[in-house]
Amino acid sequence: MTKNIFFDKIQEEVKLFEPITLAEMEGVKLMDRMDVKYLIPINFLPAILADAKQHYKLLEIDNQRICPYQTLYYDTEDLRLYHQHQVGKQNRYKVRSRNYVGSNLQFFEVKFKNNHGRTIKKRIKTNGINEPYLHDDSSAFLSKISPLDPENLQGVMWVNYSRLTLVSKHSPERLTIDLELTFKNDAKEIQYAQIAIAEIKQEKVGASPILDILKKHQLKSGSISKYCFGIISLFEGIKQNNFKKHLKRISKTLHQYESFTANAIA
Repeated sequence: MTKNIFFDKIQEEVKLFEPITLAEMEGVKLMDRMDVKYLIPINFLPAILADAKQHYKLLEIDNQRICPYQTLYYDTEDLRLYHQHQVGKQNRYKVRSRNYVGSNLQFFEVKFKNNHGRTIKKRIKTNGINEPYLHDDSSAFLSKISPLDPENLQGVMWVNYSRLTLVSKHSPERLTIDLELTFKNDAKEIQYAQIAIAEIKQEKVGASPILDILKKHQLKSGSISKYCFGIISLFEGIKQNNFKKHLKRISKTLHQYESFTANAIA
């Protein structure tokens, strides 16, 4: 059994969801929210989607339900924003340019994690992705909403993936599931096709059908951010002490996947 078989099964489940359009999603932007992340072995995902379809609609853009995303993250030359995450600094930032490929929309986005655990995202539309340095409009926007100096930031890493976006039928909640996670810089490219990263986004942490579904499949919350995971994957000798438990879980999940597929083939 190969990863292609799992993706075929995911495609089959995706077709069974009730669709929702970008316009219909306007009321569930959740730019100020609470986030909970999960790491999902790809072989679990078809069953999770089968359980979820009665509770969620799935974003569809131009008849496409698995949507490609291209993201360029910015940091200082010494990766100061990464290190702030690594030591658990409160009131910290992520800075990125993102291409929502399916909708042909590009944004410059700034995510702020405050000391109450809330994620606040602000963004402006752009024409293309700013690389390797910020354009004037993006620089002005960043200076207006943060203490960061745009002159010190440069593009350090691409994070590309395919995304499923599920929207609750009953409450202001979204679930994103990122597949075929790929990290790339000038020196290296690494893909983790064996796992998916799911993120539950709510106005405040509360009960949710997807939490019950993930618990049913014995999955526990907690996963490193895609940005930090990518930095660790691409940069040699980077400090990562505070991410050890998450990296151990990723390693365990990859090992479980390989064992599962080996047994299935046998």
